[in-house]
Amino acid sequence: MDIAPDNLFSSLANDTRLRSLMLLLRHDELCVCELTHALGVAQPQISRHLALLRESGLVSDRREGLWVHYRVHSELPDWVHRVLQDVFDGVEGRAPFRDDAKVLAGMPNRPGAPRCA
Repeated sequence: MDIAPDNLFSSLANDTRLRSLMLLLRHDELCVCELTHALGVAQPQISRHLALLRESGLVSDRREGLWVHYRVHSELPDWVHRVLQDVFDGVEGRAPFRDDAKVLAGMPNRPGAPRCA
């Protein structure tokens, strides 16, 4: 897999995509409803950004019934993993990234329950 640096950095330049990626780095996998809840973004908007991340090769998805789950793509080049990890290490304790993690942790009815919130 090859990702051009300009594609990586243009993906990271958008707040919704960056916040989504940081949550995906914190968790192995998240459902669209979890990202919607954590970021306070409407489902069509988060789905559009996740589609862009998928098209750029940064994330992969899988379907499970009604839910679509996303994760950081497992075949990213090492340099991309290092960039993402460095960004994560630099922002995890700062708003809004810290707050996103707290909101997600408090989400009721997370996947695995009968319904997403």
